[in-house]
Amino acid sequence: MKATLKKATPNPEHSFNIHKDIGHAILSAWHYHPECELLVVKRTYGTCLIGDYVGPFKNGDVFLFGSNLPHTFRCEQEYLESDTDKIGETIVVLFQNNIWGDTFLSLPEISPIVKLLHTSKLGLRLKGATRRKVGKIAEEMLHESPARKLISLLSALEIIAATKEYEIISSNGFNPEVNSIDQNRINTIFEYTFNNYHKKVALEDVAELINMGKHSFCRYFKSKTKKTYIQFLMEVRIGNACRLLLEEEFNMTEVGYACGYNNISHFYHQFKALTKKNPMDYRSNYIKTEERKFAE
Repeated sequence: MKATLKKATPNPEHSFNIHKDIGHAILSAWHYHPECELLVVKRTYGTCLIGDYVGPFKNGDVFLFGSNLPHTFRCEQEYLESDTDKIGETIVVLFQNNIWGDTFLSLPEISPIVKLLHTSKLGLRLKGATRRKVGKIAEEMLHESPARKLISLLSALEIIAATKEYEIISSNGFNPEVNSIDQNRINTIFEYTFNNYHKKVALEDVAELINMGKHSFCRYFKSKTKKTYIQFLMEVRIGNACRLLLEEEFNMTEVGYACGYNNISHFYHQFKALTKKNPMDYRSNYIKTEERKFAE
């Protein structure tokens, strides 16, 4: 998908950029940048698009994106308002993949990190103890001296490379060639879908947004994203369902209706097809995981 090139401009005194985004600063269009990105979600929920992946993100998530991987994060409105006590917050680290120089990166001791950065071109979501360790390192980096920041970044990457506690997000077939798709059309489709997934969405209405007939639109979308629009809509709906399931005040039926499903059995079927779990098991597994983390 064609994305907007976003330029990172580190302070002249620093070789890379680390900063905290709060509230509306978290929002970004579908974009990419030549820098690698380490992203720590401190406080916000929503849906993310990373390469050809669509799904939920939540508090505590830590991501590593390789160079030029298109991505965007859509946060829930409540985390964007500055007058709330739970305003959204993320920590962003942007760095060139050859930040330490080619000679340093050619050392045999650094080869695991070089391989990690290559793998991260498809996007990585950290897991387990690695997620917590790297998140803590990133938070401490905000207050460290310039030299210490650089050492901490290397340490974080070494931990990820050594433990391999991560999942690859985008598919192996994803082509990150960002100049091949009409940016305005794709962004229009994305915006409409995110704003209307909870309603009945007709292919004819989406096609009309970009002045296409239904069948032409279906061929266009499939050729650009390697998936049908119906599959994309399902991923957006189920991604939001995963988020809602973690908020205990919603029961299964309410989650289904809130995400655009009038037939709850259909909701269960699509949820399991995408997550390999039924909604109740998904919620139960999350609660058990949180209890284990609390016990640690």
